[in-house]
Amino acid sequence: MYHDLTQGNIPKTLIRFALPMIAGNLLQQFYNIADTLIVGQYLGRDALAAVGSAFTLMTFLTSVLLGLSMGAGALFSILRGRGDTWRLRTAAAQSFCLILVITALLYAAVYLWIDPILALLQVPPEVYGLMRTYLWVVFAGIAATFLYNFFACALRAMGNSAIPLLFLGISALLNIALDLLFVLVFSWGVGGAALATVLAQYVAGIGIAVYTWIRCRELRPHRDSLRWDGSILREIGSLSLLTCVQQSVMNFGILMVQGLVNSFGPVVMAAFAAAVKIDAFAYMPVQDFGNAFSTFAAQNYGAGRQDRLRQGIRSALLTTIVFSAAVSAAVILLAKPLMLIFVQPQETAILAAGAEYLWVVGPFYAGIGCLFLLYGLYRAVKRPGMSVVLTVISLGTRVALAYLLAGPAGPIGIWAAIPIGWVLADAFGLLYYRRHRLSLLQPS
Repeated sequence: MYHDLTQGNIPKTLIRFALPMIAGNLLQQFYNIADTLIVGQYLGRDALAAVGSAFTLMTFLTSVLLGLSMGAGALFSILRGRGDTWRLRTAAAQSFCLILVITALLYAAVYLWIDPILALLQVPPEVYGLMRTYLWVVFAGIAATFLYNFFACALRAMGNSAIPLLFLGISALLNIALDLLFVLVFSWGVGGAALATVLAQYVAGIGIAVYTWIRCRELRPHRDSLRWDGSILREIGSLSLLTCVQQSVMNFGILMVQGLVNSFGPVVMAAFAAAVKIDAFAYMPVQDFGNAFSTFAAQNYGAGRQDRLRQGIRSALLTTIVFSAAVSAAVILLAKPLMLIFVQPQETAILAAGAEYLWVVGPFYAGIGCLFLLYGLYRAVKRPGMSVVLTVISLGTRVALAYLLAGPAGPIGIWAAIPIGWVLADAFGLLYYRRHRLSLLQPS
């Protein structure tokens, strides 16, 4: 189903479009949740620490491809709002080729530099071999990540958020089944968990690519749209590359924090690995709501619907704050039972450290929810540079404070730095919007 986001009741339109994206990302979390749960319960503390730390690294690497795809998707949404089919086809062909080349370069980099990367992350000796094994296998799924994210962003730009959910659902179920088979039956350890993830990713990536080619004719290139167009390439570069920088800076900051966490040893590493999975589930719906809002904003920006865009901003902000408050309350109350999903009851030190993280960060999910809305808004109105600025403020504060506070306060200093970064970035982003909203919402 394709939604025209320039028409209809705004709250209903936003929620109806966002729900499949939220459900899809919930399923996507199962890729690593399945690894973490099975590894933590059956392979032990060191394996859990290895997979959790590897997840942070993979998130950073794939954020390059996700950022490029999200930026391209924003341009697709604007062109759909304008009704410019020819430029839409050309933009789809050119952005696909651009991101494909970057995917190939990323493959070469990660396999050549895997050991220096692990050294940079300060991985403890008892975890090093397990993490290297996991990464060596899971890096093979980078191309699948490119395919899925590119075509999912393209379909969502057209107003179709249901099909990406379908392919991701199939893939998530396959991942869990293969995890159980490879780890519990074949005893392949962390390498088996990584292989399960890679195979499931390729099912989603290839499946959605074939579907888009067959069913979404608006994105299928014609012969004349395969010629390079300088103006379109510049638009792709402006939106995609800056969005890529924003995503990469965000996840590089998280990677720097991971390195600091690793310096406290396997107990804190394992606690962080489990708590971050809970964290991701808790604020993931508002992240996807922010991405859905970005598509809504881009289509209305392209169509020149400024009044509707302003109403959408107010509606999205209220929805995000209310939802985030409810999730924060649940995480604070259920911190220890949630940790027990991933950690065995006798691992009391890990449980205590993970619950402490959730009690410090959990009350502030509205902060990151508003930040996702700001990212989506500035991407949609062709100001992706502002998303980079907000990311630098958020992550720069987090990294600086984490390293400053970790010495005297220990891990709790790292946890406290996270919400402080969110709040400072929100304040700057909202102030910028209030001062420039008239020019921001005027189509260029």
